[in-house]
Amino acid sequence: MRIIAELPHPEFKISIFLMNQKYLIKFEKGTYEQTYKLSQIDIPDGVDGVFKLLDADFFDSVAERFTQMRNDFNNAFQRYELL
Repeated sequence: MRIIAELPHPEFKISIFLMNQKYLIKFEKGTYEQTYKLSQIDIPDGVDGVFKLLDADFFDSVAERFTQMRNDFNNAFQRYELL
């Protein structure tokens, strides 16, 4: 697996990897990660096509998912502390 691009974003780190003819788009925020896999065949424009895929609406969804991940973990941790 090798990193082929990083995209600047004010809320989270975005890295794009290439591995086994797949693009892996990895978002990181604090201790949480989201990874999306795409076949190179599905993105004929190469990494430029991946950049086009990552629009503001997608970033909003990723940010919401990070919030939900944090909430889910915090709720699970609170239940753990009650044991």
